Amino acid sequence: MPTIIIADDNPRERAFMSQLVETEFDVKTAANADEALQLIGEDSEPLIISDIQMPGLNGIDFAERLWQQTPQARIVFYSHHADEMYIRALANIIPPETVYGYVLKDNNDETLTRAITAVFNEHQCWIDPKVRPVQARTNRSDTSITDAEYEVLVDIALGMTDNMIAKRRFLSRRGVQNRLKSLYIKLGIEHDKISDTIDNEAMNMRARAISVALRRGLLNVHELNNAEELFQQWLVERPH
Repeated sequence: MPTIIIADDNPRERAFMSQLVETEFDVKTAANADEALQLIGEDSEPLIISDIQMPGLNGIDFAERLWQQTPQARIVFYSHHADEMYIRALANIIPPETVYGYVLKDNNDETLTRAITAVFNEHQCWIDPKVRPVQARTNRSDTSITDAEYEVLVDIALGMTDNMIAKRRFLSRRGVQNRLKSLYIKLGIEHDKISDTIDNEAMNMRARAISVALRRGLLNVHELNNAEELFQQWLVERPH
């Protein structure tokens, strides 16, 4: 039987998925991405089922590292999350020749099996119907967030001022403001579309952007915690 590697930090979910596929595959399991990479070794066409949120490398970063060395690897992302931040990040790293899947964990066994069969046995991509609308939004130029815009979104979510963002991202203050303006437009909250005021004061655009981003799934607590660690590291290492 072909070998399949299941990478998930939750033991219960590793066990569930192992039982689901054990009749058709020789199963190996890993509690994180580093363990999975060790199990893959020199395999030129590994078959992987990977969680998205894991300690250390998340599932997207794991896939990027794997695909850089083995673009023929087939991965089924198996996650609780249809967050736009993951879908947009994934779109930026998929090699043209790669077959992959994205299935949410709240599906029944039949749907999970269908996704795995499509990717591993039929060499076809399989995207969860609940993920497709998010994927479509990331493919539209008027709503898709660029990497530069996403960086400034994370920075304002961390509480950074324009001046501090400029220092961290090697930009002018005007450059930061231009990125913010573009971000506000794509989030649908640009100034000329907001007419409501409270006590004659304009809405706080930064706070509004964070609110919309959270509801769109462009930000979540898990990845903000990772961003905070990088921010604290930058504060220590930055030139004064």
